[in-house]
Amino acid sequence: MSIQIIGAGFPRTGTTTLKQALQVLGFNDTYHFKDLIAHPKKLVHWQELETSGTTNFDALFEGFKATVDFPGYPYYKILMNQYPDAKVILSVRDVDKWYESTSKTIRKSGPQTVLAKIVLLSKMVFSSSLRDTFKCIKFMKKTYLSKQFDGQFDSESHAKSIFHKHIENVKAHVPKDKLLVFDVAEGWQPLCDFLNIPVPTEDFPHLNKKENFHEMVNDMIKDAAKG
Repeated sequence: MSIQIIGAGFPRTGTTTLKQALQVLGFNDTYHFKDLIAHPKKLVHWQELETSGTTNFDALFEGFKATVDFPGYPYYKILMNQYPDAKVILSVRDVDKWYESTSKTIRKSGPQTVLAKIVLLSKMVFSSSLRDTFKCIKFMKKTYLSKQFDGQFDSESHAKSIFHKHIENVKAHVPKDKLLVFDVAEGWQPLCDFLNIPVPTEDFPHLNKKENFHEMVNDMIKDAAKG
């Protein structure tokens, strides 16, 4: 199976909603950070891609037709070379809302107090699956929050400048006939027009709002601890 859609947008730009929308349209499955958390052994492929610029793509994307969000988005150029017929979707949103959302979710994912960290570390001693999960979260924070923003995500002006620069870089690199710049608030029409697919009768999904992000992460951690 070959990747047909490459998501080039930052996390917290409606990527969970986009994943669900694409799956409704038949792109089963669409790879997302949650899929890495569900199968953390595949982290080795992303680490290899980060260090060498290539990996076993067939093993990485087995069963998937599309990829959105992290960890796929930083490598959109590599993925375009690997899958030259794929289309690219650049998910975007208001920069102020993006920064606020990222600051309150990804920036604060994981235990925040000393006690919470001690409790988690004690659980990790006895759970290899939980250790694997946190390797994925650590990889995200290192590759996204640290590397993407030059270690300066907490500088709002710097982070926002990187956000805008990324959008312009994608627009400059991807041929116009293969690129959709998409705000999920626009709903089905532009997405379906771009993919030449009829608009579904069901409502457009709206998922993973910031108020339920931490609950989702906690559920992932609990599931990993059981493994």
